[in-house]
Amino acid sequence: MLRMLAVLGLCLASATAVQAQAPARVTVVTSFSKDVTDPVKKAFEQAVPGVTLEVQNRNTNAGVKYVEETRARNQVDLFWASAPDAFEVLKGKGLLAKYQTKATGIPDKIGAFPINDPEGYYFGFAASGYGIMWNTRYARANKLPDPKEWSDLAKPIYFDHVAIAAPSRSGTTHLTVETLLQGEGWDKGWRTIKEMAGNFRQVTERSFGVPEGVNSGQFGVGIVIDFFGFSAQAAGFPVKFVYPSVTTIVPANVGIVTNAPNRAGAEAFIEFLLSDKGQEVLLEPAIRRLPVNPATYAKAPADYPNPFKDPSLGSRVKFDPDVSEKRSNVVDALFDQLVTFQLANLKAATKAIHEADAALAKKDNAQARALVNEARDLVAAMPVTAAEAAAPETTGAFTGAKEKGSRQAELENRWAGFARDHYAQAKAKAEEATRLAK
Repeated sequence: MLRMLAVLGLCLASATAVQAQAPARVTVVTSFSKDVTDPVKKAFEQAVPGVTLEVQNRNTNAGVKYVEETRARNQVDLFWASAPDAFEVLKGKGLLAKYQTKATGIPDKIGAFPINDPEGYYFGFAASGYGIMWNTRYARANKLPDPKEWSDLAKPIYFDHVAIAAPSRSGTTHLTVETLLQGEGWDKGWRTIKEMAGNFRQVTERSFGVPEGVNSGQFGVGIVIDFFGFSAQAAGFPVKFVYPSVTTIVPANVGIVTNAPNRAGAEAFIEFLLSDKGQEVLLEPAIRRLPVNPATYAKAPADYPNPFKDPSLGSRVKFDPDVSEKRSNVVDALFDQLVTFQLANLKAATKAIHEADAALAKKDNAQARALVNEARDLVAAMPVTAAEAAAPETTGAFTGAKEKGSRQAELENRWAGFARDHYAQAKAKAEEATRLAK
């Protein structure tokens, strides 16, 4: 059987159609929405007549689990997602196959981050950063200022106007949280996250729910990956997007699954994504990813962000995917136990702190100010240190193994109790501060 790649290597650079010389179906598991997969599918199938791209959509964590659970009877050719730590998990479990691309013109890094796995198990085809998206009409109606930094979202004026997806359900949100933890450090990063979270209206189950809510005006501000903001703007929604100074630009990746039933087709799909045509598809209004080939930006709109020309994008965070991968499940569980499942308690404590600050602005009181500071520290407090979160005895409880389940439940119950107690104490101290300030 002739390998499709042998033909594609000659023709894809000029985006001419080629004849498929391999089985007609290429199957990909991806976390990307149809807004991304449909245009890519159409362009790929035009480049390779007779070949069909079958897209199986799962969120990142579910996709990793699916590939792992079906390894003995694998029917998947490719894994295609945004989260580099997910690829590290698959690579570490022997679930990705090595490959060497034929693509040219792609640098080794985008910002400070390697575009491809140095060992050849997965490849960056696009890049993205993390930031803040807001609805300008909603902002005007609610007199919200334009946010610029993560810390802006902790201000009282944003209370009940902000949304985020749960990182346990969204690989891109997990990376946003991890970026803050790596960019600001464990303790300060969690303080920022929880101060913002006290203003959340909602923690959605899927990452798509946040931009959809901002676009519709269900809420005003969303913490999102950049392409949600850019594609919404291109579609005509009244939204803006900003990269805070603490962000990172990381590649979205694609890798061949071990024992792929259509290895030649999988290789052809990777070569297409990295070809001139494949990179240009990223500029389409519905997609709006950052190409990894610098030459592609010559065809981008004038205001398109270009990390190869703007060194400020992602420069403050030296993102380490190994650190992220090691503590990934722990960070997600902590977020759920401290934020997602405790949102009402966290918001109550945050609202009490905001009210105490407002009272102190009218009439200062040293004792009350000390109580407010104690309340803030109680909200920010963490049940585990960075070292404890990455320790084998902690990470090992979140492997999904049945024998580890009781240990995972024990930790989660402990963290939830810690959050409830600390938020209740913070609320009480803030309320006492308000009484003293009156």
